[in-house]
Amino acid sequence: PGRTVGQSSLFRSSPKHRPKMVLMSVLNDALTSINNAEAKGKRQVLLRPASKVVVKFLTVMMKHGYIEEFEIVDDHRAGKIVVFLNGRLNKCGVISPRFDVKLPEIETWTKNLLPSRQFGYVVLTTSNGIMDHEEARRKHVSGKVLGFFF
Repeated sequence: PGRTVGQSSLFRSSPKHRPKMVLMSVLNDALTSINNAEAKGKRQVLLRPASKVVVKFLTVMMKHGYIEEFEIVDDHRAGKIVVFLNGRLNKCGVISPRFDVKLPEIETWTKNLLPSRQFGYVVLTTSNGIMDHEEARRKHVSGKVLGFFF
């Protein structure tokens, strides 16, 4: 009586049956959150969910002094990371898809992604772990490009 033709109870707009957003890239989400917090001048930012890749990426950033430190909060779920910022970071981002980078190509990637040769780092995932492009060149390893920060 009060129903239009073709409308089934499945597609009614109720909060229980609303399609959920799926998180595609944990690293991309984390770096976007850091960028936004840095742009607003925040001192700390909460990242969730936590992942090994995000932790390694943050470790590289911390090693070069672009962030102060970070804490991993275990909530018995996916985990959270609290990052303490120091205002030195201009931009950080993810390169997707994770392109293969041979040793001679590292220079080309740094030239395309970074504003200057003096500062900034391209982060690679290699067989020796996640590291910046300078360390990869020193260790003579190549791999896939994860992202960048400067």
